Amino acid sequence: MERRSAASEPEPGAVEGTRGKVLDELADGPKTARDLAKSLGIQESAARGHLDRLEERGWVVPSFRREGVGRPRKRYALTALGQDQLPKKYDLMVDAIVDGLLQHEGEGYVSAVLAEAGERVAHQVAEGVVPGKTPEEKARHLVTLLNRLGFRSHIERTADGQCRVVRTNCVFRHSALAHPFLLCDVFDKHLTEALLGEVGIDLEDSIGRGGLRCSHLIQLS
Repeated sequence: MERRSAASEPEPGAVEGTRGKVLDELADGPKTARDLAKSLGIQESAARGHLDRLEERGWVVPSFRREGVGRPRKRYALTALGQDQLPKKYDLMVDAIVDGLLQHEGEGYVSAVLAEAGERVAHQVAEGVVPGKTPEEKARHLVTLLNRLGFRSHIERTADGQCRVVRTNCVFRHSALAHPFLLCDVFDKHLTEALLGEVGIDLEDSIGRGGLRCSHLIQLS
């Protein structure tokens, strides 16, 4: 079994542990390392270490502000990229929109809309796709693009040498559980096929249907 590492950009809303708590604190406004150490109950040196790592990723930016006598204080604020890492709950809105469209327009209309939406999302993220790549190379590139969208993806080899793309996170899990056909068989299928480009896939398992992961068998032949 071959496991591919995730893309260098972690998925939005997936920052865990102390660094996730640092981002949450900074969402309320700029703070110093001392402020964060006090609110999180950690050493100031540890807070600085987390801030340095977040600054390297471009998620926070420091600024200096003079407050009375003495040296200016160094405060950190979230950047736009940092704000993107905060947890977001889109599923309630998506569910409401899908339910409304189903009620007024019917499943056929909603299926067509979501199929087109899947292809549109693929075109927005599929930078550098080379049509002449082999199916296996396209599958590897697919993993990178899926991780860029927030899926935790990797490649597995089957016993007969086939290629399987596995996702252990679903970015629209709640909506997929509510509408598995529309999200798994329509939107996700068109998204995946558009990212692969003229390579067939077979959906073997999906989180939307109660599975622990989503898996697509890539038709290498």
